[in-house]
Amino acid sequence: MIKSKVIKYGDNVDTDVIIPARYLNITDKKELSRYAMADLDSGFLDKAKERRIICAGANFGCGSSREHAVTVLKENGIILIAAKSFSRIFYRNAINLGLPIIECDIDICDCDEISADLKKGEIINITKSIKAGFSPYPEFIQKIIGCGGILGFFKSL
Repeated sequence: MIKSKVIKYGDNVDTDVIIPARYLNITDKKELSRYAMADLDSGFLDKAKERRIICAGANFGCGSSREHAVTVLKENGIILIAAKSFSRIFYRNAINLGLPIIECDIDICDCDEISADLKKGEIINITKSIKAGFSPYPEFIQKIIGCGGILGFFKSL
């Protein structure tokens, strides 16, 4: 069960605003993570200290295929992203790096508290007392996420 308050974004949040290209020459993950959402939400770093779930509209993670986008979100403590839809490459990068993401359509506002059960395929907006379903991951993807990503999964074999 994953539970936290939400940072809310709209549609088409692309990887260029998740981590702007001008910072991609930084190789230290902690240093790089200081620039997460720099061009979209200057308050993101402070918000992420207490709100660990991002909710968004359609096409989250569109744009380039950089893994850095997932890395900086995880480094800032994000434990789940729920959106109406994801770009295909961002979806796979998130799985490979062990960040759970779910596709769902539920009424969620900024600062709402939500919980998600990845095994049952259920998300609950605790603030508004509403719930929705989503397709749970197949067992092998649950294992990858449980191991912290694809590298951890292969090390566990």
